[in-house]
Amino acid sequence: MASESQRATRPPDSPPSYWLTRFVLLRLLGVIYAVAFLVAINQIVPLVGSNGLLPMESYLKQVSEVLGSDRAGFMRLPSLFWLWHSDTALITVAWIGFLLSCVVAAGFANALMLAVLWFLYLSFTHLGQDWYSYGWEIQLTETGFLAIFLCPLLDLRPFPRYAPPMPILMLFRWLAFRVMLGAGLIKVRGDEIWRNSTALYYHFETQPIPGPLSRWFHFLPRTALRVGVWFNWLAEIVAPFFVFGPRLARHIAGAVIVLFQINIILSGNLSFLNWLTILPALACFDDGFWARLLPGWLVRKAQAAAGRAEVSRPMRATAWATTVLIAGLSIRPALNMVSPGQIMNTSFDPLDLVNTYGAFGTVGQQRLNVVFEGTLDEAPNDSAHWQPYLYKGLPVLLDQRPPQIAPYQLRLDWQMWFAAMASPAEYPWTLNLVWKLLHNEPGVVGLFAHNPFPNRPPRYVRAVLYRYWFAQPGNAQGLWWQRERVSIWLPPMSADDPQLIGVLRSAGWIPLK
Repeated sequence: MASESQRATRPPDSPPSYWLTRFVLLRLLGVIYAVAFLVAINQIVPLVGSNGLLPMESYLKQVSEVLGSDRAGFMRLPSLFWLWHSDTALITVAWIGFLLSCVVAAGFANALMLAVLWFLYLSFTHLGQDWYSYGWEIQLTETGFLAIFLCPLLDLRPFPRYAPPMPILMLFRWLAFRVMLGAGLIKVRGDEIWRNSTALYYHFETQPIPGPLSRWFHFLPRTALRVGVWFNWLAEIVAPFFVFGPRLARHIAGAVIVLFQINIILSGNLSFLNWLTILPALACFDDGFWARLLPGWLVRKAQAAAGRAEVSRPMRATAWATTVLIAGLSIRPALNMVSPGQIMNTSFDPLDLVNTYGAFGTVGQQRLNVVFEGTLDEAPNDSAHWQPYLYKGLPVLLDQRPPQIAPYQLRLDWQMWFAAMASPAEYPWTLNLVWKLLHNEPGVVGLFAHNPFPNRPPRYVRAVLYRYWFAQPGNAQGLWWQRERVSIWLPPMSADDPQLIGVLRSAGWIPLK
């Protein structure tokens, strides 16, 4: 902790400085980028590779046919993978992104490096299909784009000679405003249980991937859970309007948003969404705030940089040009927020520069979960010995404590959370998943925590829909979950099932004879 003499000081009538704000903001962005690219390193090939569940090559062909050409496809969905989309390309881009992210997280960033990171991740977001369809993907690309203009073009130093442009910091606050208010309004217009303050009676149990503390939150007194909903309204409906306010109001608003996001981080596994939402809220805090929290040596470096700061006309002009661009692109997202037909997590421009956001407009009141099961028995009936494929995050075993996953993301688990609330027809790639389990395909099987058939593939695979709910803490059996079977979600299928083979061939997922 810095002493009083070490804290950043300024004359009462001078504007606040943001050297430490930029430092902290970019470090957090580097960490988030690193996690996002690490997810791609580990999962992108079995998800969209040449033998993946949704091969990118097939998707590129479909987009090109619909839009008329590869060039039109690139203009609509800009991505490096229009030029090079092999498995090697996917892994190479992911590793480059990860290594550059680590450099940024270590404290070194310039506009050129951040622009490369932005476009590399945009390449995954645009062609990642179902696996990259979440709101935080476009939120990361929007955040990453703004960060480009916080830095000089080439100077990599943590404290370069040019101050962070104030217009860009205001754009970060504008992003925080839209993310938080969009989430609040979608709840107001959405589920009745938000409006009557009972949403948290269900959320911690039914959220996509519960965490180690989710059951504790779920069994809090009902009064505490109602207070949690009221805190939600404070953070998402009230606080956003003060991120542009006077210093004290702005700091309080930023603190409310950050504390709210930390509470969500503790109570579940929502990928890197909450860390990413904290990031633009950091623009609410100036160096006087950070000087009370950061080490004295770091504060002194910021003070020294401020003392020798120079004005960069090109950097200032670029910041204002970016502000004008974002202002123009914000019209449709802003109108969407106030529209009765508000849509969330949508982009209105090909580069995802200004988007609409929102989360959990509705909250499920029961937890459904699809469990894939295999058997070596000849008769695939209920008396067969079915063994489950264990997810890495979603519950399967009743005595298994929910793991801590976030800010990492398990993309298969997330999609299966959605799929459990729908039919297999809406998620046809689940048939491709069954096919790969029937062949013990290493990449796809590796998306699960455990392969129950390590020596030979199963004879049949099926998918069963269960309803799960938290077991009471301290129960005699040591259970975390209880469950009941709802239905067969996918019937037993074998590797020579003609109907399965026909569907996969028509989709181009296995070759025609």
